[in-house]
Parts: sequence; structure tokens; C-alpha cells
Amino acid sequence: MSSSNTKETQRIAKLLARAGIASRRDIERMITDGRIALDGKVLDTPATLLTSLRGVTVDGKPVAEPAPARLFRYHKPAGLLTTERDPAGRPTIYDHLPEGLPRVMPVGRLDLSTEGLLLLTTDGEFKRELELPATGVERSYRARAYGNVTQAQLEDLMLGVEIEGIRYGSINANIERRTGANVWIEMTLTEGKNREVRRVLEHLGLEVNRLIRTRYGPFYLGDMPAGDVDEIRRADLITFRTVLAKPGGGKTASNLQFAVRSRVEEPAPRPQPVATGGKEPEGRRRLAKVAPAAKKPVFTARVTPQARDTDAEERPRAVAKPGFGPRGERPARGERSEARPRGPGKPGFAPRGERPARGEHSEERPRGPGKPGFAPRGEGPARTDRTEERPRVPGKFAPRAAREEGPANPARAARARAHRETREPQPGDFVDRPKGPRRPDRGPAGGRGKPSKPARPPRTRK
Repeated sequence: MSSSNTKETQRIAKLLARAGIASRRDIERMITDGRIALDGKVLDTPATLLTSLRGVTVDGKPVAEPAPARLFRYHKPAGLLTTERDPAGRPTIYDHLPEGLPRVMPVGRLDLSTEGLLLLTTDGEFKRELELPATGVERSYRARAYGNVTQAQLEDLMLGVEIEGIRYGSINANIERRTGANVWIEMTLTEGKNREVRRVLEHLGLEVNRLIRTRYGPFYLGDMPAGDVDEIRRADLITFRTVLAKPGGGKTASNLQFAVRSRVEEPAPRPQPVATGGKEPEGRRRLAKVAPAAKKPVFTARVTPQARDTDAEERPRAVAKPGFGPRGERPARGERSEARPRGPGKPGFAPRGERPARGEHSEERPRGPGKPGFAPRGEGPARTDRTEERPRVPGKFAPRAAREEGPANPARAARARAHRETREPQPGDFVDRPKGPRRPDRGPAGGRGKPSKPARPPRTRK
């Protein structure tokens, strides 16, 4: 705040609120209760005008001058109210803010079901400056809505829209993507009226089922986890307020780029038990012992035992079959043909060692009776000599000599010819289709060649 604003006379409730004592309404109630005094005199009206808090006491304690304004980012989860207390007992953001923060005030509000970036500040005047539509600080949202909408309908919102007698300013809206029956829409506005985003989208026939604020001025939500708080650095805040104080500086200040912010607090160190000689001190809670983490199983490779040379002698063996000796006493495969007992052979076959050669037992092998008209294999005539001796079975066709002279049965051939002419065509029969006229674009042989060229006129000598 500049020096001119510091010397300006203001209501005492406003000065005490900036100092972080309480809200303006609470300070007015404290004045009514007689808890605030000026130079030892108890105040009875909140209309007291002051230029500073010099000589002001609250409950008998002097009030320090207001500290420089601080600004924090907070990722508000859905299901929390943006208020200090709720008569219905619903949870508020102050029930979930981390410890160690000073008294902060929310910049603007987010609905119960709306989530995302919420700025918190210690300066009430700075809070009001950011909330005013005339300042021109931009807010960005991502809305998931059920229904159908076109980009042309969203572009019409740049000219503003009036809904139920309330005029809403220019809104920059674009379709981000579609997911089934839902559509994600990015919206940027500068007014931030009560339920403005929801009312405008419902006016277009959409049903908003999720709303996230992603930006407020140059401060972005980013990948900040839900419920987390961090503080805007002092240098970035001074730069932002300097640009914002210029005429029309809301648009310029919203486009500033800042580095990553620092966190408000580090996690508290874990308490360690106090050494008391094995005894617990009186009046102190006993710290629960942390169970040791379970050890993970260690993988051990399996080792195959090496085979021993004495296994053959030490390993007991079953009784051998009759006719077979132990492994070391067995004869070779060629030597045990006589030692192995053999069963009786088939009739007509001698043992393996006494069988004659394949060519020698042709007469000894009994043969069955031959076919009628055929002599045994050794007594039959040669293939070229038994042409006349082989009886012929009466067949359908005449001998070759007779077929060369003419048909053996003219009547039967005539009946076959008549049957072919009167027989209905059957599936699979070959049909000799008649050939149509030759196409003009085909070649001489009916192929796909080029059409023949007209005959060239004969040349005449001059």
C-alpha cells in the first residue's frame, strides 16, 4: 500500500481487519462488547475514523501496525464451503487448512461442488481489489457438461448474454474435447458473478457436472494436489500489485509469468521417545512402537547336486526278469541270442538261425489253390504265349478288329445316340455354347487386341 493511502483516514474496523485481528463484522461486535479502547478510553461506536492504530488496544493489549499483505494459493476440494463458519454444520475450508497459517481471507468464492484454485490473502483491501470486475483480473475454468453445444454458440458469448434480467460480460469459451455424452469447455471471464459459469452453460442447454477453477490472474493451479497450500513469493506479489495499480492493468497483470512458488510449511519432524531409564514419565503419552517392516523374501537360486560315481553300486536295484542278468553281467546283444529263451515259432517257420534264405524256401512254403484258369507260378506260360490260352470274359465291346470295321451292335449304338439327343442337361455336363458375333474391338482371333486399322490406300506414282 502506498504512503498516501496509509495517511488516509479509515474506519477502525477496517484497520483492525487489515491488521489480522478479526473480520469487520466481528470487530463491530467486539466494540459493542467494550473490548476495544483508544488511548485508554473504551470505544462505543464502530464509526471511529483513524489514520493508524497507534494507541488502540484489544482486551488491554496494544495492536501492532498491519504487516505487509501476503497471498497464498489453495487447492480447494469439492464438498467444502468457502466461509468461516456454517450454521448448518457443513465442513468449511477453515476446517481443512493446515496449521501455521495467519488469519487469511478468501479472494472470491467457490461453490460447494466447485473445486480448484482459491487465493487467500491477509489484506482485506487487496482482497476487495482483486474481486472487483472493474479491475479486470481474469479467471479461467474448466467445465464438464452434459449435452450438445457448438463452437459457434460459445463464440456468441464474447458479446455478452443476459439471463433473467442479469447481464453477464464477455466470456471467452472454447470446446476442449468430447468424452461420450459430455463435453469439456474452457472458459475465461473477468467478472466472476455468483454462479456465473453454471448459469451461462445452463442457458445453452447444458448440465454442468464438474467445475474446476484453473487460474486467477497470473496464478495457476498446475499440478497442485487437492488440499495443499503454498505462498506467493514476496517479489512476485509486489510485481503483480505494481502492474495491477496502473490504468487497465488487470489484463496485463493476468498475463504475467512467475516461477514455482515455495511451500508454507515443511512437514513436522517425527517425535522421538525420551530416554528415561526404561520408565515412562508421569503424565506423558506413551509413544506407540512402530512395527518393523516385513522382510521381503530373498530369491535363492536352486543348485542341482552333482551326480556321484558310486551311485551305481550303492543304489538298490530290483530283481531282474528271468533270463536277464545284472547290468554288468549281461551279454552283448549278439551273444545272448542263444541264452535268451524263445517261444515256439509259428507253424511252417523254423527258428531264426535255421531259416533258409528268401530265395531257397519258395518250394517249401505252402501255397493256396490258384485262381481258375491259372497254373502255378512256375508252370504257367510266358506272358507273350498265353494270349490265346487266357479265357476272355464276355464284355460290352467287341474285339479290337471288329471295332475297327464298324460297330458291333448298330441297334445299341442308335439307342445311345437317341438317348443323348433327348436327355436333359445335368449339372456338370459340358455345354457347347454357340458363339455370338465378333465384337468390333476384338482382334482377328477374338482376343483383346486392338481393332484392325482400315486398309491403307495404294500408293500412286506421280
